[in-house]
Amino acid sequence: MKPHDAVLKSNFLPAVINQMDTKNLDLGLLVTLEALLAEGNVTRAARRLNLSQPALSARLARLRDALGDHLLIPAQRGMVLTQRAIELQQPLHDALEGVRRVVADGAPFDPTTMQATLVIAASDYQQFALLTRFSVALRTEAPMVRIAWRTLDVLALATQLERGEVDLALATPDHAPAAMRQRQLFREDYAVIARQGHPAVQGYVSLDVFCTLEHVVVSPEGGGFSGPTDAALEAIGRHRTVALSTSGFLIVPEVVSRSDMIALIPRRIADGWSDRVQVLEPPLTIPGFTVVSVWHDRTTNHPAQRWLRERLTTLAAER
Repeated sequence: MKPHDAVLKSNFLPAVINQMDTKNLDLGLLVTLEALLAEGNVTRAARRLNLSQPALSARLARLRDALGDHLLIPAQRGMVLTQRAIELQQPLHDALEGVRRVVADGAPFDPTTMQATLVIAASDYQQFALLTRFSVALRTEAPMVRIAWRTLDVLALATQLERGEVDLALATPDHAPAAMRQRQLFREDYAVIARQGHPAVQGYVSLDVFCTLEHVVVSPEGGGFSGPTDAALEAIGRHRTVALSTSGFLIVPEVVSRSDMIALIPRRIADGWSDRVQVLEPPLTIPGFTVVSVWHDRTTNHPAQRWLRERLTTLAAER
C-alpha cells in the first residue's frame, strides 16, 4: 500500500464507507452526493456539476437506492436534507478533500495549460486597484483561464460562495463572511482629489478649505451622505458639505475633474488619475482599511484555484 493510500484509508474514508453500500457507488456518485448535500437543491447541484437536471435526478435515484435514504425531501420552501444526509455531509466532504489532495500532490501543474473559469466578486475600486492588473497578467501566464467580474454584494456573498456562484471575493474584513477563508492582500489609505486649476486648491488643502468646499462621497449601498471622514471631523468639532453621493468609486474623479467639488477617495484610484486631478494629503487623519481575498473552504486545496489566489496575492504586494 502506498503512503497516500494509507492516509486515505485511515483518515478520510471510513466515516463515509461504513454508512454506505459501496458495491453500488463510485467516486463520481460520491462527488454528486457532495454537491447535492452542499446545495440542497437538484437544479443548483446540476449547474455546479455541469450536468442536465434529468441526469442528476437519475444519479440521485441511484444514491437513494444505495443508501436506503431519501437524502433530500420536499419542504414548504424547496427541499431539506434528511437526518442521514446531514450526518453524511461533513465526513463525505472531508473524504473527498483527502482524495483531491492526493491527486493534486501527485499531478503536475502547469498554469499555461490549465483550463478554468474564475468568478471574482469585487467593488469597482477593487477591480481598478488590483483585478485589472491580475486579469492582464493572466493573459500571458494562464491564457486558457477565463475571468468573470461580479459586483460585490456583501449581503449575498456567503451564499454565493457556498453555492459556487463566486469563487473568490475581494472585500474588507468586516464584509467577509465569518465562515469563509480569508487572506490579507493590501492596506489602503486615502487621498484628497481636486481638479487641476481649482481656484481654492493649489497643491495643498487646509482643513478650513476642506470643510468649506462641497464634497463627493461614495455610498456602496446607495444614498448615504456620511462616512469615516465625517466621524473624524465630528471628533474635532468640524463638519463638511456633501453635495453628491454615488454608489461607485470610479465616477468620482470624473465628476471632480469637471467641477469645483472635491473628494476623499482610496489612494490607488487617486494615483490613477494623477495626470487629470490634483492628488493631495488629507488635512486630518482618516483611518485606512484592509482588503482581503475571501473564498470557500471547498476550493482551498484545488490546484488551479490555489495558484490563482497565490498569484493575486503576489500582485497585490506589488504596488
